[in-house]
Amino acid sequence: MTTHFFGDTATLLGRSMRHIFRSVDTIITTAITPIAMMLLFVYVFGGAIDTGTDNYVNYLLPGIMLIAIASGIAYTAVRLFTDLKGGIFERFNSMPIARSSVLWAHVLTSLVANALSVVIIVLVGLLMGFRTSAGPLAWLAVAGILALFTLALTWIAVLAGLSAKSVDGAAGFSYPLIFLPFISSACVPTDTMPAAVRAFAENQPVTSIVNTIQALFAQQAVGNDIWVALAWCLGFLVLGYVLAMRVYRRKIS
Repeated sequence: MTTHFFGDTATLLGRSMRHIFRSVDTIITTAITPIAMMLLFVYVFGGAIDTGTDNYVNYLLPGIMLIAIASGIAYTAVRLFTDLKGGIFERFNSMPIARSSVLWAHVLTSLVANALSVVIIVLVGLLMGFRTSAGPLAWLAVAGILALFTLALTWIAVLAGLSAKSVDGAAGFSYPLIFLPFISSACVPTDTMPAAVRAFAENQPVTSIVNTIQALFAQQAVGNDIWVALAWCLGFLVLGYVLAMRVYRRKIS
């Protein structure tokens, strides 16, 4: 890392964000599918699902936010793959800039774009009746967990974008991640599931993250879920970062 790292990253972040704002449909598209799911579950299936809560949208919203993030990080892999194949990496590498700033700019762009999508989803949720008595600290905790989740998945997306052989391959890795919340406590309590499915659901990352956010919104004790959620997110973040940087160094050497 050089003394120019932060300035270089900020400059490249500005470049990526200009691409985002010139194609606002990317953020809208990322948000529309999760919103459609939220509408479907609340107004079609919600009456038949017993979650032990009076307001199903309160139960569902945390999972929908995670689905939106899992959808959004696919665009990071695609943008990175496009830059790599378009020769822009070679141009950057011929300039006196910090090498890692190229990747960090894409990562921070993902963080900003996904944050915008989550804000849109929360606003729609409020229109649908989402209500919470959570205070500022609880909201900050939710934002922190979502940011950490986004960073963890984004570094995995960076790894996919660097390793993919085609655009479809760069984007395709996100499909299992989008599906994962459906086999968790995001839509229904895990105690309604068959034993084998329940065992998987209760021991995968999304359930602990969803449970933590639900508890924060309801001003309830988060218990051990928050530590499990942080462990999962930090583990994937470190693993994704280390592997992505290793692949990146091979690409530019």
